Amino acid sequence: MSDSNEHTRWRLIWALILGGALGALLACPSQAMAQAPPLPEGLDDSPALPAGLDDGPALPAGLDDGPDEATDDSPGAGEPALPEGLGEVEAPAPEPEDSAFSSLRFRGFIDGRGGLRLADDPHEDTASLGEARLQIDVAYEGDQISGRVVSDFIYDPVLDEHDTLDLETGEGPVDLREANLAASPLDFLDLKIGRQILTWGTGDLVFINDLFPKDWNALLIGRDMAYLKAPSDAAKASIYTEWVNLDLIYTPRFDADRFPDRRRVSSWDPMLSRLAGQDAVVTVDTRSAWFDEAEYAARLYGRIGALEWAAYGYRGYWKSPAGMNPTNGEATFPALGVYGASFRGPLAGGIASVEGGWYDAVDDREGRDPFSRNGEIRALVGYERELVSELTLGVQYYLEHMQHHDRHLAGLPPGAPRPEADRHVVTARLTMLSLSQRLTSSIFAFYSPSDEDGYVRPRVRYAFDDHLTAEIGGNLLFGQDPYTFFGQLRRNTNVYSAVRWAW
Repeated sequence: MSDSNEHTRWRLIWALILGGALGALLACPSQAMAQAPPLPEGLDDSPALPAGLDDGPALPAGLDDGPDEATDDSPGAGEPALPEGLGEVEAPAPEPEDSAFSSLRFRGFIDGRGGLRLADDPHEDTASLGEARLQIDVAYEGDQISGRVVSDFIYDPVLDEHDTLDLETGEGPVDLREANLAASPLDFLDLKIGRQILTWGTGDLVFINDLFPKDWNALLIGRDMAYLKAPSDAAKASIYTEWVNLDLIYTPRFDADRFPDRRRVSSWDPMLSRLAGQDAVVTVDTRSAWFDEAEYAARLYGRIGALEWAAYGYRGYWKSPAGMNPTNGEATFPALGVYGASFRGPLAGGIASVEGGWYDAVDDREGRDPFSRNGEIRALVGYERELVSELTLGVQYYLEHMQHHDRHLAGLPPGAPRPEADRHVVTARLTMLSLSQRLTSSIFAFYSPSDEDGYVRPRVRYAFDDHLTAEIGGNLLFGQDPYTFFGQLRRNTNVYSAVRWAW
C-alpha cells in the first residue's frame, strides 16, 4: 500500500493529467472545428448491431479487380494507328507490385489514461488508473484467406507488474487482442480460427445470451469501452442460407471473464464478511484443461419482415466465479448451460428489443449446494429512439429470478446476506452529439430498486480531428448494503481522463 507521500505524489500527477485533458477539451481550436466532421463518435458505447447484420459473407474475391475501360482522357485515345509492324513492339512490362505487401493494412493508436479514486479505500491505491498503451493492428486481405493480429503494449505504474505476462487476463506488458485467420471456402460458409472478439445479443451493457468473456476491470476503472469485450481463443463457423443463418463457436479451453481484480477493485468477501482489496486477493480454481473443459455456443438467426429474431445455446461454465471450494476457499466456475432467444424491431419511431434466457446450473439443478450459484431465469426489455436531432435515449428493464430460492436461503450459514428471489434493474442511456458531431456527451445509469444500489457512467469525448481525441469520464457507484451487486463496488468510485492519437 502507498504511504502518505506516495498518495500526495499521485494526487498531484493525476490532477495535472485531468486538468490538462479538461483544458484541451475546452480549447476546441477553430481550425479543427472547420475541418470536415468525422463519423459520429460513441459507437463503441452503443448497443451492438442487430444480430447477424455484421456477419454476412464477404463479396466474391475479384469483383473489383477488372481492368478499367479506356476514356477520351486515356493516353493515346483518338490518335492515329502506328504503321504496320510498329505496334508489335511491346513496351517493357511494369515491375509487378508486391501483392503480399499491398494487401497489408496497418493501423494503431497511442492512448494515455489517468484516474483518481474519489472514495477512501484502505485496501487500494489512490490511483485507480494510470497507463500508456500502444496498439498495433495489422491485417492481411488475400483472395483466399485473410488474417489479423492486434496487440497492445502497456506501461502500467499502478499495478506495476511488467516482469510477468498473462495473455489470459491481459495483465503484464502485452495484451494480445486478436490473432486469427479467416477464409470462405464456400459461398455460404465463413470460417475464422484463433484469438478473436465475439459478441451477440441485444442488451446495452446487460448480457444474457452473450456468454463470451468480458473485462469488468476495464469498465470499472475507465478504459476505452472496446476493452469491455475480452478476447476468446476459438473457432467460428458461419453458415448462410436464404431463410436462416447459423453461427457455431467452439472454444477448446474455457475463457473466463476478466472479473474484478482486487489488486485494482475492492469487493465483498463472503469469507471475511467485509469489503476487501489488495489485502485479500481472490484465488480461483481455473479451468485450464484443453478440450476436456471446452465451451460450445450456437446462434440461429434470421428475419421476418422488419423483425429480427435469434435463438441461442451455450454449454460451458459460469464466466465469473459462481461457486466456492469449502475446503480451501478457492473460487470456482461451476458448469453452466444457457438457452435463450431474442427479438428486435421497429416500434413507435424507435427500436424495441426483448431477450430472455434460462441459466441451467448443470452441477446443482435442485439448488441444494450452498457453495454453488443456483439456476436463474433472466429477461430483458429495451427501447431506444432519437428524441430530437442528435439526442438519443435508450432505456432497459432487466429481471434476474433465482430458482429454488427457499433452498438457497436454507443452506446459507448464520449471518450471511440473504438475497431476494428477484433482482430488478433499470438502465437509461442519454447520448448527445454537438459541435458538428465532434463532441459526444453521454451518461449511462443502472439502478436496482430491489438491491437499492446503482452505477452511473458520465462521459465526454471530443475529436479534434481524425487522429486526436480527448476524453473525461467517471464511474460513480453507490449502494445501501456492502454485499449487493453494485454496493460492494462503492469504494471504487473514480474519475479519469484520456488522450489518444490514432493513425
